[in-house]
Amino acid sequence: MKRVARPITVKYLQNAAAFYLERYPSSAEGLRRVLNRRVAKAKMLDAPIMDNVQQAIEVVVAKFVDAGVIDDKAFAQTKARSLHRRGTSSRLTRQKLKMAGVDADTLDEAMQGLDVELDVTPAQREHHAAAALARRRRLGPYRPTEDRKDHRLRDLATMARAGFAYDVAKKVIDAKDADSLDEA
Repeated sequence: MKRVARPITVKYLQNAAAFYLERYPSSAEGLRRVLNRRVAKAKMLDAPIMDNVQQAIEVVVAKFVDAGVIDDKAFAQTKARSLHRRGTSSRLTRQKLKMAGVDADTLDEAMQGLDVELDVTPAQREHHAAAALARRRRLGPYRPTEDRKDHRLRDLATMARAGFAYDVAKKVIDAKDADSLDEA
């Protein structure tokens, strides 16, 4: 049985955007991508699509931005804070925010805002994120003492894949114990 897609209209785009934003935080570019995927899916299913669909998408996105539902700065700040707490490196945080459709200036403001909020330098922020990753993944000082030596290279590789510089990863993995990480 062939699936039948609903016609793409302005009302459909508004409803799809509202439904998406109720469930997920998004940047303006992120919402634009979601709506474009809906249109592409409708094209694949041969559904009727209104003329000037790209202009309609821009109008819908602008309407949500003007209403304050979408705020790229707040989105970037919240996402950066969340990723930092999880132990995501600055490099990976920047990459994830770019992929979410955050422009470079907003991204820089979010990272600087995170430093101000945490009252740290970028290097200290990176160290705190590395320690958070080690805690979450039970690496280095969070590993049982008898296993640390055998897993050191594996732990360093995990930190490298997470986007941390070697010196930061080495400092965290080779820390004497978990308490010494919190002091740094």
